[in-house]
Amino acid sequence: MGTAPDLRTASWRKSSYSNNDGGVCVEVADNLPGIVPVRDSKYPGGPVLIFPIHCWSAFISSLTAGATEVHPAP
Repeated sequence: MGTAPDLRTASWRKSSYSNNDGGVCVEVADNLPGIVPVRDSKYPGGPVLIFPIHCWSAFISSLTAGATEVHPAP
């Protein structure tokens, strides 16, 4: 395993689909070179998932193309 990235300069943002009614949201920081960290907006000091930029881009592209079905929580 490698060294954990320094996230002190991460600029976190929520999806433009998020609202302020306390819903479940994730935040991403897309200002860091080569990686996209993802965290739970309700627990900003909690664990962070780190995705290589090429994986994150492929994920977003598949969502945009409608290739991935989204199932709401029960």
